[in-house]
Amino acid sequence: MTLHLDDLRVRHLGECRYDSPFSEMLSTKQTSPHYVAEGDRVLLEDTVSMLAGHSLPSVRAPSFEAAGPRRKIYFDPANVTAGVVTCGGLCPGLNNVIRGLVQELAVHYQVKRILGFRNGLQGLTAEHRDDTVDLTPEGVRDIHHAGGTILGSSRGGQDADEMVDTLVLRGIDIMFVIGGDGGMRAATYLSNAIRARGLDIAVIGVPKTIDNDLPFTDQSFGFQSAFARATDFIAAVAVEAAASPNGVGIVKLMGRHSGFIASYAALAANAADIVLIPEVPFVLGGGDGLLAHVERQVRTKGHVVIVLAEGAGQDLVENHGLPPHGTDASGNVKLGNIGEVLKESITAHLTAAGLAPTIRYIDPSYAVRSIAANAYDSVYCLRLAHAAVHAAMAGRTEAAVARWRRRFVHVPLSLMTSRRNQVDPDGDLWMSVLETTCQPAEFGPARVREKARAGFC
Repeated sequence: MTLHLDDLRVRHLGECRYDSPFSEMLSTKQTSPHYVAEGDRVLLEDTVSMLAGHSLPSVRAPSFEAAGPRRKIYFDPANVTAGVVTCGGLCPGLNNVIRGLVQELAVHYQVKRILGFRNGLQGLTAEHRDDTVDLTPEGVRDIHHAGGTILGSSRGGQDADEMVDTLVLRGIDIMFVIGGDGGMRAATYLSNAIRARGLDIAVIGVPKTIDNDLPFTDQSFGFQSAFARATDFIAAVAVEAAASPNGVGIVKLMGRHSGFIASYAALAANAADIVLIPEVPFVLGGGDGLLAHVERQVRTKGHVVIVLAEGAGQDLVENHGLPPHGTDASGNVKLGNIGEVLKESITAHLTAAGLAPTIRYIDPSYAVRSIAANAYDSVYCLRLAHAAVHAAMAGRTEAAVARWRRRFVHVPLSLMTSRRNQVDPDGDLWMSVLETTCQPAEFGPARVREKARAGFC
């Protein structure tokens, strides 16, 4: 996808006429290595060759609007009612974002009313639009210590016009949508319906996904907490496998289309012999297939540890008579259980080779996504929340806040769902995984076997 400067511009509701409570604080701020002034922009690309490829002056190169407080704001804080909703699956840090939004709105901008809509976008339907909670600084003071979301969540699309009716009836001026790709799509539909009616309502997305698969963000909030927790399960299964005759430890982690959790958790735990992700296809049989490599590991080490992303090997699931079962409420294809396929295949192969295995299999997905945010994500969530409030109060809309090149920026909502962030099989992250596990670059007849460096594998 080739992007131009105009593709990255964020929509404004209109002229900012009110003094911001931050105006005096910002009066002496200038762009520096640690701060981006409100008129500056953050480059989309970060290498000289990529920038030179555009053959444009720097001011016309593709870039994002910097996030942060403005000297002038669009909304009069005294007359603002804000809404907050959390959508999709759980993720560490949801409560932290809610808390950050409420504190920034109420304390610094003196917004008097903040409504939390219950149970995801279902809360914006006619049937449930009155099921709200008033969010106050006192009420959210300690919610960051708990996992999940105090507002509840759900999956599934709702009618955009019905949701706009709810915003109008509840007097909402600013709507914050905290969600993954489905939530960002819903925020886009909502924004389009608002614009079609000519309404003065800002919609700002705070993107989340523990899979880390949303584009145009360095890293999704909650991801670090999730893969850090996943390392505990990898360590546990490694101990179990090592203590068992012909031990095989398998940990299946979240990652429908992207193997970031599996890759980072495996690197952090440093106990995996094999990492399988959706981006790198593999075969089971043959001398260069996965089963042969598992056998070699068991014969040489006495055990093997496999870290598996849930979306890996879906073609193998179908071949084993376990096809995906329809779609969920958000339209996502329900995945087949690749973990079961591996358990059965490895058991049969090793038994036939005279190495009857002891299988230790863990699927900790819900235990990973339901935890409270760690210290890093707690800070990250708070800063994203601050950036979201600043954007909304300055009249930005149809936009998400994200961190790009370690700067906080505004990203048009349409771009947040334009593609999927995935592990690059030719990139440095996957190279690190291969270096750490010493597994072949591919499990299949096409790969060229390379000897591992002595002393490392």
